[in-house]
Amino acid sequence: MTHSWGYSKENGPDRWHESYPSARGNNQSPIAILTKNVHSDPILLPWFTGYDPGASKTIKNTGKTCRIAFDDTYDRAVLRAGPLDGIYRLRQIHIHWGSTDDKGSEHVVDLTRHAGEIHLVHWNSKYSNYNDAVRKRDGVAVVALFMKIGKTPKPELKRILEEIDAIKTKGKEVPFSNFDPSILFPQNRAYFTYFGSFTTPPCEECVTWIILKEPIIVSSDQMLKFRSLSSNTAEQPFCPLVDNWRPLQPLNNRMVRTQCE
Repeated sequence: MTHSWGYSKENGPDRWHESYPSARGNNQSPIAILTKNVHSDPILLPWFTGYDPGASKTIKNTGKTCRIAFDDTYDRAVLRAGPLDGIYRLRQIHIHWGSTDDKGSEHVVDLTRHAGEIHLVHWNSKYSNYNDAVRKRDGVAVVALFMKIGKTPKPELKRILEEIDAIKTKGKEVPFSNFDPSILFPQNRAYFTYFGSFTTPPCEECVTWIILKEPIIVSSDQMLKFRSLSSNTAEQPFCPLVDNWRPLQPLNNRMVRTQCE
């Protein structure tokens, strides 16, 4: 039975633990990162992706986010190195955003919260499938990109925004082919990393986070486009899909690491 969770007062993050006990675990995400407390780790490597644009399949309004699905039946679109051992397959990309430009990101760095956060979700291909991987501590790796409001928005976001009108309402899904997610990455690939959880139920603690320090620039108009999505189906009244971000979780003695400069 799937409980209906969401971001409203009735079913929001404060109540997720009632149906999903993991949400009360000791390794939950997102967290606040203070750079003065981040550990410079000489063994951390740069990370690499090899994404086959042909792996992208569909874009969907789930009612909770905008999600792009990828073919993960073999090593077609992969992430490796960085803090990771082995090869991780890209399964999906989804986005978190706010009702206004001053909030929306899930992670916070030095007290700064950005307008949005893009999550690229990968699973460790040494496991038989995604559902098996989420049960393992090293099962999942998520690359997180901050979306920061600025004057020179990233043109590469256009591909995603062009499909928004086709997926206005919950459950709408259209083909989304030939997309290489690496076009979204900023020039600087420096990152923070820590062990945590998914930021949506069931909030399994199986995620190695790779949070890129350099945000990508978006415009207010681009953020408005995300807010034009509805969290209701076509039959229901329009209800703006906004503020789909989870509040900060306790760090609980976890170490946040970064590469030595």
